[in-house]
Amino acid sequence: MTLADAFLAQADACRHLGSPFMGRLLSLLAQHWPTDSALDRRCALWSGDIGPRGASLPLRIAGGLHALVLTGRDAGLAAAYPPAHVSDPVLCDALLAALTEHETFMLEWIESAPQTNEVRRSSALIAAAHWIAARHDLPFVTSELGASAGLNLAWDRYVLRAGDRRLGPNDGVLCLSPDWSGPMPAARPITLAQRRGVDLNPLDARDPAQALRLFAYLWPDQPHRQDLTRAAIDALDGPVDRGDAIDWLGPRLSGAPEGHVHLVYHTVAWQYFPPAAQARGTAMIEAAGARATASRPLAWFAMEADDKSDGAALTLRLWPGDLRITLGRADFHGRWVRWAG
Repeated sequence: MTLADAFLAQADACRHLGSPFMGRLLSLLAQHWPTDSALDRRCALWSGDIGPRGASLPLRIAGGLHALVLTGRDAGLAAAYPPAHVSDPVLCDALLAALTEHETFMLEWIESAPQTNEVRRSSALIAAAHWIAARHDLPFVTSELGASAGLNLAWDRYVLRAGDRRLGPNDGVLCLSPDWSGPMPAARPITLAQRRGVDLNPLDARDPAQALRLFAYLWPDQPHRQDLTRAAIDALDGPVDRGDAIDWLGPRLSGAPEGHVHLVYHTVAWQYFPPAAQARGTAMIEAAGARATASRPLAWFAMEADDKSDGAALTLRLWPGDLRITLGRADFHGRWVRWAG
C-alpha cells in the first residue's frame, strides 16, 4: 500500500465514522503530499502495513496537525479547521504550509502510535462483562492491553443504555447510548476487585501536555467525543503501567487470584503489536487458559479489525473449556453495536 492509498483508505474510513472534515483533509493529503520532504522520506522507510489496519500513518499525520491547532502553534492552520469551513484550496494550502513549517515536530509526533482512547468502545466491553458475569458469578480482575490513558479501565462506572434497556450502576459517571441491535445481555451485579492496564506510552490525562495526545486524535468536527473524554478523565480509576504489553501480561496471568474471573481485553490495540508479539501473547493466554478452573476462570475479550469492512469484530475466549464466542460487531468508535452474544 502506498502512502497515497493509505490516505484514501483512511479518508473513506473517517467519512464512514461520521467525520467529513477528516475525509476532506486526508483526501487532500493523498493528492498533494509533499514528496521528497524529510517527512515523506521517513514514511517511505516505514516497514509493515502503513494503512488503517496497521501503523495508521495517515492518522498519525492528521493527529500531529490537529495538535498544532490545539496548541495554537499554527494560526493559519487553525483558521482552516472547524468550526470554520473553508474551500479545499484554502485548506490544502494551510496543511502544506504547516507540514513544511513544523516538519521537525511532525517527524517526532508520528513515531508514536495513535492513542484514540475512545470511551464509547466501553459499550461493547460493558456488555461482554455482563455476559461473562452471567456464567461466572465472581468478582473481576481486569488487565487492559494498550490502555493509553486508562479511560476504558473504568467501564464498570459507565452506563450503557439502549432504548429502555440499561446496564451499569445507578450513579454512573457517564452514559453511552450506541445504536444497538440484538438482545442486550441480562444485567448482573458487577464487582471489580482490581483493574490495571499497560501501554508503551501511557498518558496522564490530567496533565494538559499529555492530554493533548488524546484530544489530537479526536477529530476536529466531532466535539461530542471531546465531551465524553472529559467526563471519563474525571472518572479515572486505575493505573496504567509503562511497558511492553506481552512482557507485562505474563505476571498478570500467573498472579491471577483464586475466586476471581480474570478479564484480559484490548480495543483496537492488537493491530499495533508486532506479529511476533501477537503470537507470543496468544500462546501465553492459551497456556494460562489451560490452567484455568471454575473458581479461577480466564476471559479474553477483543474488539479488533478483521477482514470485514463493517466495524470491528467482538470476540471472546473463555476458559476453562476454551469456549470461542462471537459476540457481534461494533463501530470502531462505538457509535453502534450489533450484538449476537
